Amino acid sequence: MKTKLLFGLIFLGVLASSCYTEVIIEDDYIIEEPAFNVNQVLGSSELWYVDINATKGNGEVPFLQRAFTVSFRQGTMFANNNIAGIGKNGNGFGVDVGAYNGISGIVEINHDIDGFWQLEVFVLNNRTIELYDRRSNTSYYLKGFQRNNFDYDMLFYENIQYFLQEYDVWEKIYTSQAGALNDFDDENFLQFLSGTNGDYFRSSIDSPGTGINNVQWDFEGDYQVYDVANDATLKTITLSYDFLGNDYFELYVINDSTIELYHPNSGTTYEFKGRGYIQYLKSENTATSKKRVKVKNPVMNVTRQKK
Repeated sequence: MKTKLLFGLIFLGVLASSCYTEVIIEDDYIIEEPAFNVNQVLGSSELWYVDINATKGNGEVPFLQRAFTVSFRQGTMFANNNIAGIGKNGNGFGVDVGAYNGISGIVEINHDIDGFWQLEVFVLNNRTIELYDRRSNTSYYLKGFQRNNFDYDMLFYENIQYFLQEYDVWEKIYTSQAGALNDFDDENFLQFLSGTNGDYFRSSIDSPGTGINNVQWDFEGDYQVYDVANDATLKTITLSYDFLGNDYFELYVINDSTIELYHPNSGTTYEFKGRGYIQYLKSENTATSKKRVKVKNPVMNVTRQKK
């Protein structure tokens, strides 16, 4: 704690988690003001992960709703609106989406598409901040990381349903020799889509190498991603074919363009490569719109079968 006497003003500062509150005593008036340096707080972490499931309120700040991470670097705001390519795009910061300036507990953001916003900034602990939009009474909670300690595995597995939708199609590139013959052996393309009535998929038995625009979709149905009890790095997925029953897989991420599906019933492993990368930049037009929503996957009580 420091106490300063300057030109008849007494400033009492209490430093906590890189912020403090100034109590200014002037004449007979006591004025309390937030005195932490907003720009310094925002710049203290290279990446701020937007924990969308922690959001409170019924409103929306569009550019935060779209972003997986945001960064505040010397007056420029960056965002990673895609999972694929994260860690590489814009040296890890993502794309330039606007300008910002912090003043008196508020960050003013002039977003290139969404316009001008004033968000109140609250420091919750040494790695978590709250950005509050008073107009919509909505709070976003951001967790701070440096680029070299960001948990990319966590990002992929917590948001895998969005990752599946970041490519126009997924083309099968590998089928293991091990495993019993089954109908899924013939399916060479998958597509994961979001519709007004929920997520759905399409699949095709077209020959490998077929052009994206020439793929003929043979099957369609709903799909569901599941969390697995006591196994944070495993997701499972069911493909519910219309009129044909279900297929169940363990779902693994190999890299930002390749997934693996393990079919426990047959013991077969498949790999699919993403084709037709859909890049979400600043806008939310009909061709490239994406909005994150709170997701709570159902939980499966199963044991990992792939060794």
